[in-house]
Amino acid sequence: MARFVAVDWGTTNRRSYVIEEGAVVATERDDCGITAIAEGGFDAEVDRLQARFGGAPMLLAGMVGSNRGWIDAGYVPAPADLDRLAAAVVRPRANVAVVPGISRSADGRGDVMRGEEVQLLGAVDAGLAPADALLCQPGTHCKWVRMAKGAVADFTTAMTGEMFALLRDHALIGREMIAQPRDDAAFLGGVAESARGDLLGSLFGVRPASLLGLRAQADAGSFVSGLLIGTDCRAHAAPGEPVYLLADGTIGALYARAIEAIGATARSIDSHAAFVAGITRIQDRLS
Repeated sequence: MARFVAVDWGTTNRRSYVIEEGAVVATERDDCGITAIAEGGFDAEVDRLQARFGGAPMLLAGMVGSNRGWIDAGYVPAPADLDRLAAAVVRPRANVAVVPGISRSADGRGDVMRGEEVQLLGAVDAGLAPADALLCQPGTHCKWVRMAKGAVADFTTAMTGEMFALLRDHALIGREMIAQPRDDAAFLGGVAESARGDLLGSLFGVRPASLLGLRAQADAGSFVSGLLIGTDCRAHAAPGEPVYLLADGTIGALYARAIEAIGATARSIDSHAAFVAGITRIQDRLS
């Protein structure tokens, strides 16, 4: 495979990979996500990227291909695999292609993903997860994805991380959430509380728990995190089921702990390796 540059271009961050013969030979990461680009500034920014990497072919994925990014690359409807993504790439200029997202619409509810599809399909293609599996990508908007025969068959997006931030910054119980979530007894207490199936009632209970001395205020953030993540996990993972996690750091550890606490099995995947595998396989199909 000839040298090319893969760019995972998200909302707030951007990571570039120089890939030769299927191997990463250099990486760069910056905070130049799409929200950092001034209106009308994408063409000049892509010019700079191409010049920095010597004019090598570039394959872009993520929010750069959204209607808020450089060019709207559209969506491929699920079920979708690497072949379908490669066939639908958009080519806004010579030596530059943009990967589309994936959409689903069933039972009166729609959903979309953009950027995650490269990791998901790359994880399966590289053998990091089975062709038929449940994959989870935690984050501000957590993706729960059913893979079937190596394709993204169905998925749901949960606003778990965003809900935590909204509660902390704007809700009555936000004043109790003074500490960052931790993998501790309070977090596991929140996961256990989620089994009640009364999320709204359990959330209000955070305030009186502090007032009545039932829980230390310093534990409220961890408890709410466990409550939200536990609710999220119970909605999608069954006891005894393996869940393949594409996440790093604290958020990955918290989801792994919650998944295990509800009786499922967490198996971690290197999300960067999955992205490189997926983007490389797409580039193979474009060559």
